[in-house]
Amino acid sequence: MPLTLVSQNFKEGETLSTDHILSANYGFGCAGGNKSPQLSWSGVPAGTKSFALTCFDPDAPTGSGFWHWLVVNIPAGATSLALGAGNPAAGLLPPGALQTRTDFGTPGYGGPCPPEGHGPHRYVFTLFAVNADKLPVAADTSAAIVGFNLHFATIEKATLTGLFHR
Repeated sequence: MPLTLVSQNFKEGETLSTDHILSANYGFGCAGGNKSPQLSWSGVPAGTKSFALTCFDPDAPTGSGFWHWLVVNIPAGATSLALGAGNPAAGLLPPGALQTRTDFGTPGYGGPCPPEGHGPHRYVFTLFAVNADKLPVAADTSAAIVGFNLHFATIEKATLTGLFHR
């Protein structure tokens, strides 16, 4: 059985609800709830020692996309992340999980808020089955360095894509 990633909040290719959109606190012109979606997975491959989860917008007008969320060192026994787990103050991540710096400059989930009129953007949630208990990264580690480490430690990965446009 392949590694599979699903959500109670949206299905593959559906538009993300306002609950998951960036809040007005960030100053990008959106007024959503900024809650990370609930995510769960199954089909864990042999040798998995931890998981990592990322959310990336490949359509952002930056030349290099935009990282909205990165979580590493999720224990191998975990099978889900709760709604709102991306809020660093909520305490909803499994023990030992670590959120690292997004392109907003801080750890934690930052929801979609594409430029008005730019068309639909894809928000690709990727779950990585990792062959190490912990990646050698810290909360202030950049997405590029997290990705570098994941490149060499990933056994299998699964994606789930949500859409949003203004």
